[in-house]
Amino acid sequence: MDTLDAGSIAWVDLTIPDAPALRTFYQHVVGWEPSEVPMGDYQDFCMNLPGTQTPAAGICHARGQNARIPPQWLIYITVADLDASMSECAARGGSVLLGPRGSGKGRYCVIKDPAGAVCALYEAPQS
Repeated sequence: MDTLDAGSIAWVDLTIPDAPALRTFYQHVVGWEPSEVPMGDYQDFCMNLPGTQTPAAGICHARGQNARIPPQWLIYITVADLDASMSECAARGGSVLLGPRGSGKGRYCVIKDPAGAVCALYEAPQS
């Protein structure tokens, strides 16, 4: 995920039980070219634009740290302060379903809004 302005979409991925089947589906339907992303004892997939190594989306297994993520395309919305955004989410009737989690590429959490829609909030690494 790149550093983006707050409010912009940073990434999108799909978490499902059978990642290889959906990887192949989108490879043939959309033309994305997969590259493996090691996840310990299994592989998730980065789906790249045709003929490039430019990431377009991710396709992930619904296991391990992703076991509680619903099977849907999940957008990652950039926020300036993840902790503040999680507090606002709870204060305004939403809930945090997963996280916060992070690495050198920033931090994220998965939330559910008051209407039941799910998305992820992403905070870029601090420079």
